[in-house]
Amino acid sequence: MSEAERQVPMPKQPPEERIHNFKEVALGYTEEMARREAERCLQCKNPRCVEGCPVGVDIPGFIRLIVEGKYAEAAEKIREKNALPAITGRVCPQEVQCQAKCVRGIKGEPIAIGRLERFVADWEMKHGRRPPKKAKPTGKRVAVIGSGPAGLTCAAELARLGHEVEIFEALHKPGGVLMYGIPEFRLPKRIVEEEVKYVESLGVKIHLNAIIGKLYTIDELFKMGFDAIFIATGAGLPRFLGIPGENLNGIYSANEFLIRTNLMKAYLFPEYDTPIHVGRRVAVIGGGNVAMDAARCALRLGAEEVYVIYRRSRAEMPARAEEVENAEEEGVKFIFLANPVRFIGDERGFVREVECIRMRLGEPDETGRRRPIPIEGSEFRIKVDTVIVAIGQVPNPIIQKTTEGLKTGWRNTIVVDEETMQTSIEGVYAGGDVVSGAATVISAMGAGKRAAKAIHQYLMSKR
Repeated sequence: MSEAERQVPMPKQPPEERIHNFKEVALGYTEEMARREAERCLQCKNPRCVEGCPVGVDIPGFIRLIVEGKYAEAAEKIREKNALPAITGRVCPQEVQCQAKCVRGIKGEPIAIGRLERFVADWEMKHGRRPPKKAKPTGKRVAVIGSGPAGLTCAAELARLGHEVEIFEALHKPGGVLMYGIPEFRLPKRIVEEEVKYVESLGVKIHLNAIIGKLYTIDELFKMGFDAIFIATGAGLPRFLGIPGENLNGIYSANEFLIRTNLMKAYLFPEYDTPIHVGRRVAVIGGGNVAMDAARCALRLGAEEVYVIYRRSRAEMPARAEEVENAEEEGVKFIFLANPVRFIGDERGFVREVECIRMRLGEPDETGRRRPIPIEGSEFRIKVDTVIVAIGQVPNPIIQKTTEGLKTGWRNTIVVDEETMQTSIEGVYAGGDVVSGAATVISAMGAGKRAAKAIHQYLMSKR
């Protein structure tokens, strides 16, 4: 490929160094790198890349401003549609969204849109943000439940439209899955904290340690004077395999493992008093981004061997290709077409082996991926000290169980109108993983934007 057809590569920490620290792996573009990559953009008259962005960022517009060296203006252009660019520039799966639509990708590599977005957002953080623009106060109050990507996005949009917004967060730090679910080496906590500060700069108030359904109910929030409510509580309840031995010591859900590692800083023990033991051999069950995060954390916490056991082939893995490649570079070993059937413990009740069965792929299932089918008599065992189950999460049903008339669906999800995100209760909206089940950060943000638009229309119709 010619230089114009090839992406400017992003520098990374070498694998042999990064497996011993929790510092960010991808180091970001320099100004010179960003300008070179931005100059590859064809500035299409009908930009297909924008169609692939769930929040509708004017991608050619901000890239053109990078070429002109107008980085502050580029940041403003992105924030017209995206309140969290430093986050999405790092964790958004651009390769299957905006970059998948890029015309440059027809012959050569698509524009590295995510890397450019990250560059602009980081430049803005370093050099200072311009004061955000807001509409005049409307006198309307909105409660947002959850401070993850959907909640932060909805809150920011509504605040810019002039509404008074308060976020209620169950944990002791704002950010939701951005803070507790994604490791420091992929999304530094300071980045999340800076983006939360931006949302607060719009006038949004955040209440921590506030579990709605326990502290207050939906009805009580309305009685407190809120005119509308947006539920964005995510999918924080882990799923398990339901096989023998799953209650043995040394078996974690990925949720617990990552919360202890990320939010409670187990990787800094004993400076922080939240230890977590991994032992020499770790098996991670699953093939998504959460599984990759757990496997890579286990390596950094001292494991000598880390296995990812996935019941389909590599081609069916839902994890981002970049994260799989990073894990391989760092020494994670993959066992494809295998599924655990039981865990075997020692006399003290600690897991010591995982017994798996080989699988073959049949016809596609409801997800469009080929269904894994066990091969009789193909069982084998792997010695382990720790197992991390990363096969997905579902919404926690606290709000659903304490709110009369709230229609729910599959696995505790909240049923909404897909266009407006309105629930079965007037004035109550929901979006993100609590509606869709576990999905991407950017899809949750898209839901938050749709909800904000509908909530604004609803509030203005009641004047």
